Amino acid sequence: MSAPAATPAPATSPTTGPVEEEAVVGAESLKDAVAEHSMTIGEAIEWLDAMGFTVGDTRFSLWSALVVLLVILGVYVLARIGVWIARSVIHRVSRLDATQHLLAEKIVSIVIWALAILIGIDILGIDLTALAVFSGAFGLAIGFGLQKTFGNLIAGIILLTDRSIKPGDVIAVSDMAGNESFGQIRKIGIRAISIITRDRKEYLIPNENLMVNQVENWSYSSRDVRVKAPVGVAYGSDLDLVEKLLLEAAVGTPRVLENPAPAVRLMGFGDNAINFEIRFWISDPEEGVNNVRSAVFRNVWRAFQEHGVAMPFPQRDINLKSSEQLDQLIAAIAQRGGSES
Repeated sequence: MSAPAATPAPATSPTTGPVEEEAVVGAESLKDAVAEHSMTIGEAIEWLDAMGFTVGDTRFSLWSALVVLLVILGVYVLARIGVWIARSVIHRVSRLDATQHLLAEKIVSIVIWALAILIGIDILGIDLTALAVFSGAFGLAIGFGLQKTFGNLIAGIILLTDRSIKPGDVIAVSDMAGNESFGQIRKIGIRAISIITRDRKEYLIPNENLMVNQVENWSYSSRDVRVKAPVGVAYGSDLDLVEKLLLEAAVGTPRVLENPAPAVRLMGFGDNAINFEIRFWISDPEEGVNNVRSAVFRNVWRAFQEHGVAMPFPQRDINLKSSEQLDQLIAAIAQRGGSES
């Protein structure tokens, strides 16, 4: 009886430790490429690569951090150069107006920066599929944080597209105290528009606010703005002469338009004055409204002085009814005055 054949023992494979992966694959490829051309620089890179730490299966080194910084710097510089070149090309296109120039610049800038970021990710060798979990959790938090920023960005593009608000327009603004003023749009940025007033105060209004709130645009369809200047004259004045002098005062003022022509209206009879209103038009409200109104008032004053038209002042007529107490008071005052004399 033959003995059973011995069963061969299974071959044991050598145990291998966990394989460490570089955090930045592009850094390892760049290190190998540089080491092939220069041993000295390769040794310096090896020294930088040796200084690092490992988290799980991923290793971070000083060399990989340096490569990331250099790539970010290079991408930033190239993107800025690309945006500058694109803007120069767009400005040479004479068929586009100022609003279309600005809209084209914003769209091209967004595209260039997006391409620059993708190129930087490709150079670093970052696998985008590995960012799925990251984009699902941390990206969601960033999305909530940047919700207003992206909302303002889209709102700015829409405002430039429909041309409801554009650089150079004059719109009404209000400060924190509710005092209304006006200012000229200097710039439409990614987050907000910049408005500068005659006081040289600059307001930054989020683009989204201009989309959802009412906006008073003085130069949306026309830059002509009507200015009103109230004037009162004393009772007894020649109304025809007053109206003529007021009209001449407006016509002779710089910046006042001849068409539409200035007009003078009799607004009513007040307690102390006959109230007129001068109405005239200007085409450059960004240069100020109160200054041209002041110039009209100065012309009115000089015209009234030359023609003897009286300016009104508050006055009251007091009527005293006769009574026994009033008679006694008057008698007492008269007696006292007689005794003193």
